[in-house]
Amino acid sequence: MNPSIRSNVALRFTDATNVVEIIRIFMLLFVVYLSIFATIKRIQSLRVETNMHVDSLAGVDKAVRRNTTTLIRSADDSFRAAQMAGLLNVPAYPGEGRSVELHSATDPGRKIVDFVRCSYLGLDNHPLIVAGAIGALERYGNLHWSCARTRLNFQIACELEEALSALFAARVIVYSSVLAANMGALPLLASGHLTDGEKPVVVFDRLAHATLAFHKATVALEAEVLTIGHNDIEALERVCQTGKKVAYVCDGVYSMGGAAPMRKLQDLQNRYGLFLYIDDAHGISIFGDRGEGFARSQISGPLGNRTIVAASLGKGFGASGGMLMLGTERQEELFRRFAIAHAFSASPNVAALGAALASASLHDSLELASRQQDLGEKLALFDAIAPTEHRGTRLPIRTITIGEHIDAIASARMLLDMGFYTSVIFFPTVARGKAGIRVCPTAGHTVEEVSALAKAVSTLHT
Repeated sequence: MNPSIRSNVALRFTDATNVVEIIRIFMLLFVVYLSIFATIKRIQSLRVETNMHVDSLAGVDKAVRRNTTTLIRSADDSFRAAQMAGLLNVPAYPGEGRSVELHSATDPGRKIVDFVRCSYLGLDNHPLIVAGAIGALERYGNLHWSCARTRLNFQIACELEEALSALFAARVIVYSSVLAANMGALPLLASGHLTDGEKPVVVFDRLAHATLAFHKATVALEAEVLTIGHNDIEALERVCQTGKKVAYVCDGVYSMGGAAPMRKLQDLQNRYGLFLYIDDAHGISIFGDRGEGFARSQISGPLGNRTIVAASLGKGFGASGGMLMLGTERQEELFRRFAIAHAFSASPNVAALGAALASASLHDSLELASRQQDLGEKLALFDAIAPTEHRGTRLPIRTITIGEHIDAIASARMLLDMGFYTSVIFFPTVARGKAGIRVCPTAGHTVEEVSALAKAVSTLHT
């Protein structure tokens, strides 16, 4: 064959081969594109199906409401009536034990026994805790530093966090209040940085404390928010079964009585990876060998990366402030850098830090168990005379349901006239028609004081 012809044929063959190769590559890319497109559509479909499933779950409320206007309109008359009866915003001076001297317009100079304060172990006027506050002020010569904690920290704050971390087997950060702790924690929870980078469905118990529920709207800006009935484990499990990351926000011990079902929650955590955020302000100190609280005392071993416990440094602990118990180093880093109350606010003041450090020492002594036992005996005494819904439990709160708010106010005023200051409760603290009285027998009360109150309460139903 002529060499030039042979060369032309070879070139044409090469060109044809290149064209075929290009077409083959194009078809391969097209197939890959179709596969990716189909996968994306499938993921979108699954998300829609999952969202539809969450929407249709029984016992789940997706609405996120904050209606302050309606709240004021609904409750203002009740607050006004209670204040006129001398039951709210009462100035007082502390006396011995649980007694106080009132300095209100309705009861000037009157001495009564207080059953409102939540100092369940009677530590808020303990001589060592008061001395701790005074000693810290004398040592530092300052009450407060006006700078964020990301800048300067009193050394005593670091000492307190180290002591509490050892006491409660957790990574503890202290705050000026539990409200501040919760305010910083819940947006971080919504961000997904505590749940493996995936924003969780954040489920609130319907009776979660106001310092938790208030932040629903903020959380909803970043994550899906649901509300379920009180301690409704079945509804919570249905949310877990959607396959999404789920975080549950609840109290450990509820402020109106009752407690979280810890064993059932831990079971859901083990089976579905449920994240638990528990505000145990009312459970701290009165449960656990070292006063670690209702929630922490039921979690064996380290907290891990799926549980955070908030708690009070007041109430049972007897000092002032709040804290978070964290489980991992990364959680601590996030909170110290990005929690709003840590990054843009100051620590508890020096007196509060000194008082809390003294209380931590008491928690590591034999006196704690003695006071816990004393509290249990006072609760049993009250229950024997005036049984309530929560009788027979170690929970420190007893509520007496009266019904309408006017009747509850009248009952609380009657008890005050008998020498006992109690908490009148009505909407929005409790549901409409469930107004009543909350009492807190403590280890600091005498047997005679608890017995006399219980007898007075028992007359409310006669």
